[in-house]
Amino acid sequence: MKLSTQILLGFSLIIVLSVVNSYVNYTLSQQVNQNSTFLTNSETIIRNSGRLNKSIIDMQSAFRGYLLTDDDDFLEPYYSSLKEIPTLFKEQSQLVQEYPVHRQRLDSIKVLHQEWIDYANSLISAKKKLGDKGDYETLFNTRFRKQFGQKLNNQISDKFREFDRYEYKVRQVRRETLSESISQTNTYSIIFLGVIICIGAISTIYIVRLISKRIAAMVNVAHNISNGNFVNVEDNQNDELTSLSTSLNIMSATLNKNIRELEKRNNELNQFAYVVSHDLKAPLRGIYNVTQWIEEDLQTELSPSLKRYLNIIPERIARMEGLIDGLLDYARIAREKPLKEYVDVNILVRDIVDDIVPKDTEISIGRLPGFATDKLRLEQVFSNLISNAVKYGSAEHPRIGIDCHELPKFYEFTVSDNGIGIDPGYHDKIFVIFQTLREKNAKESTGIGLAIVKKILDDQHCSIRVESEPGHGSSFIFTWNKN
Repeated sequence: MKLSTQILLGFSLIIVLSVVNSYVNYTLSQQVNQNSTFLTNSETIIRNSGRLNKSIIDMQSAFRGYLLTDDDDFLEPYYSSLKEIPTLFKEQSQLVQEYPVHRQRLDSIKVLHQEWIDYANSLISAKKKLGDKGDYETLFNTRFRKQFGQKLNNQISDKFREFDRYEYKVRQVRRETLSESISQTNTYSIIFLGVIICIGAISTIYIVRLISKRIAAMVNVAHNISNGNFVNVEDNQNDELTSLSTSLNIMSATLNKNIRELEKRNNELNQFAYVVSHDLKAPLRGIYNVTQWIEEDLQTELSPSLKRYLNIIPERIARMEGLIDGLLDYARIAREKPLKEYVDVNILVRDIVDDIVPKDTEISIGRLPGFATDKLRLEQVFSNLISNAVKYGSAEHPRIGIDCHELPKFYEFTVSDNGIGIDPGYHDKIFVIFQTLREKNAKESTGIGLAIVKKILDDQHCSIRVESEPGHGSSFIFTWNKN
């Protein structure tokens, strides 16, 4: 199965679980909202029921006060409640229209209250008619004294208590249902969240381990290839990384083949170089011997000009041998494998100075470091630069200075002299092979030394520059990797 398919399946499963979780949470949230709405409506119903009951009680109290005191002031709250109560009944009817039991009780309360109003209005009307005391006395004795109104009031109070008791009971049930809904919502959310996290973590760990293991195998192959060990990676999966494994295997095989061919060619070139060197030097030695024989056999017969010409020939032969040796050194730079070892640069430089610097030269050596590096390459660089300083140094009071400046990743070495200097126009050309500032017949100037230095530093990913002006000496500044 392809990696993209596995990742898609993992994400699809997580998405499906998320959708189910969202749906369940939505359903439970709807239940919570319904129960919350009911509780809110229940509070309003209880509050309105209390207001309605209070208004009826106030109306009853005002009625009794009027009958007992014959004071019309008691009728003001009576008539006020008479106007207010229908509105309260209407509001309460709207609130309980979805609850049949409440509507039935509210209708009963309304009927009883209307019967009480008829009873109360008849007594109030009779009492106001002062000329007809007989009717009032009759109503007062037959109804008021027999507690007809009190019975109606008790019935109304009982209905209100039943109404409130039932509402509180349903409210408690809904409150418990609300708590249960909230608890279920939290429980399901935690369960789904845990399942999603587990599946996501398992899928991620599985895919990461699968990919990491295979990428680690490929990195190991790449590391082996970089070290010259051309191995293959085994990958029997048929997915996107398989093509990368196949490409690595092809690259390893191709590099292995090319390296083998390059090694074969290098060996052939080395043999060719040594053969050519030997074959080139043999005629030079023959020419040198011939000139020596001529000088020995015809010494008395040679003119001064001819002797001068014969003296030039050994110098040219020496220069030719120097060119051949320099070319061989130049060609061997990239083919020889570097060997790292601890190098005390101060000792290395002093050994070079003792070997090639004349005794009359003033030497100044600064504080030089010690570190693990390719000793042979570093020695070649210093040898060529110090030799160059000797060749082009001042003829009267030669001075050579060697110093070092430490940078974060490099050491910056400087080899300076007080010689003839170099025109800025030649600062780049002197590092090109066969470029020299001496005359062509000068035996020590082959034009290869600085080219060798430049090639070594390029291979080390380092740099070199020269600071010089004619007549003011030269300073060659190069960097060298710490590691």
